[in-house]
Amino acid sequence: MHVMGIAGPAASATPLERALPFLVALMFLIAPLANPPLLAQGLESEGAIDAIIGSDVKTEEAANEEEAERVVAAIENTLSSAESVRKTFSLDTLEIVFLPEDTETGPIGEAIDEHREEIEALRESIEGSAMFYHAVDSRSIMLRDIVAVEFGEENVVTIFVNGSER
Repeated sequence: MHVMGIAGPAASATPLERALPFLVALMFLIAPLANPPLLAQGLESEGAIDAIIGSDVKTEEAANEEEAERVVAAIENTLSSAESVRKTFSLDTLEIVFLPEDTETGPIGEAIDEHREEIEALRESIEGSAMFYHAVDSRSIMLRDIVAVEFGEENVVTIFVNGSER
């Protein structure tokens, strides 16, 4: 009669096979260290912001009635603009137009009141777009001040902002 020892499958495993579970666990512990977030380039650097935005950013102030009509038209087109913001990955020119302080009354104020929910959706789209968000953030513009976005010809986008340039 042949006597079997208490061996089982582990006794016949090679040293590498016995170490494999340990090596797999070690790999899971070390993997997060391969991409440390502390080494990422900060967004305070102008070069990082320019690389994200990737387009010329211009600022100006609006003062006339023709601009008011343009702003109202952009506000009325806010839902479409919000969708376009989410889909846009490159621009040639981004213009930021600061609206006068008295826009709370008149046609611009009425359009803002009428389209408040759509404007909030637009702001969320801008916040979700690295390119648009860093374009406005680099100019110290608060999302709550953004009123409308207008997509023009030749890959030019205009963002209308309440207040004056800081």
